[in-house]
Amino acid sequence: MTDQLYSVGENSFEHGRLGTLRRWGRFLCGPRNLTFKDVLTWQLCKTIAMGQVLSMLICGTAVTCQYLANAGVEAPMLQSFLNYTLLLLTYTLALAFRRGENNIVRILNTKWWKYFLMALTDVEANYTVVKAYQFTTLTSIQLLDCFVIPVLMVLSWIFLKTRYRPLHVIAVAVCLLGVGAMVGADLLAGRDQGSSSHVLLGDGLVLVSAALYAVSNVCQEYTVKNLSRVEFLGMMGLFGTLISGVQMAIFESKAVPVINWNLKICLLFVAYTLCMYGLYSFMPVVVKMTSATAVNLSLLTADLFSLFCGMFLFRYNFSGLYIASFVVITLGFIMFNIVPTYTADQSYSTNDRAYHLASSADVQQDGDIVVDWLQKEGQENQDRTGSSHKAYCNGFCSQI
Repeated sequence: MTDQLYSVGENSFEHGRLGTLRRWGRFLCGPRNLTFKDVLTWQLCKTIAMGQVLSMLICGTAVTCQYLANAGVEAPMLQSFLNYTLLLLTYTLALAFRRGENNIVRILNTKWWKYFLMALTDVEANYTVVKAYQFTTLTSIQLLDCFVIPVLMVLSWIFLKTRYRPLHVIAVAVCLLGVGAMVGADLLAGRDQGSSSHVLLGDGLVLVSAALYAVSNVCQEYTVKNLSRVEFLGMMGLFGTLISGVQMAIFESKAVPVINWNLKICLLFVAYTLCMYGLYSFMPVVVKMTSATAVNLSLLTADLFSLFCGMFLFRYNFSGLYIASFVVITLGFIMFNIVPTYTADQSYSTNDRAYHLASSADVQQDGDIVVDWLQKEGQENQDRTGSSHKAYCNGFCSQI
């Protein structure tokens, strides 16, 4: 008798603990039971691979920018102008040959001012972050540039009605922890580079750039998911070329003519433009698959790729924290993507109903243990418990 009571108590404790874990899992991930097959999917692997391709493209822009800076070239607007011009020659021309309601004339008649503001935001985001390098340190830029992620999540929550699970917030915190490890490795390696004459101005420019990038990415996500990738890139190419061209004429009219145009400089400009063009062309594809927030999390590894290239090209010192940072950021990115986000348009009652049904199932499993024990104690208790359990099951099944 004592052994039976001990066995029942132990089983009840085990099932109670499993029920608690399941409830915590539903709190973090929503009303969904995740298995290993749900976590390690082909979609997730493809998302990780495509995100790292974007990081390598950003690495290419960083390396070419470093070489251009070493050569005395200070023309960030010229670099942006070349990228937008290439977008203009491909995607804007593709829009020009469209027929029907989605042709370029119809788009300009109805939405030109929206795309103008989107392009202006993107151009100024690129300009302010490059300008920040003149006033603050590389470490500050790496840290403060992560401000784009919480801003992007807030904007997505407000305008795109995106809703996040607690696991998504934890995943973002893990990624930022990886960035902290990377910055720590920079400090240990003595790579706290950059001017510090106007630190507050430089830090402010980085924060402004992060906010502008967040606005641009939210607009991009909405456009590519609801309209067209070609339409977005075509309008960015058109208005981005106009805005960057005017800004280049105003601010870089003296810097461009003094550039020593040789074969090396020309190849660096070509490499930078191709990397930026690939980034702009490929990023909407990944955004459409996941979200702008997930893409920006994957881009946190871009600095690590740049550091690895710098070890061979610029003789940077290696630190084991770089590897640890890469692993932590990748882990956070996987955590963010294993549970999908949802929108406010989806019924909350459906999620809550699923949660309560799952919780009732847990109670039923625990009740079954008690029923099995009472069956051994006597027929009278068996009947009483059986009838109660039957009524409970009828109520539970009626909810379904």
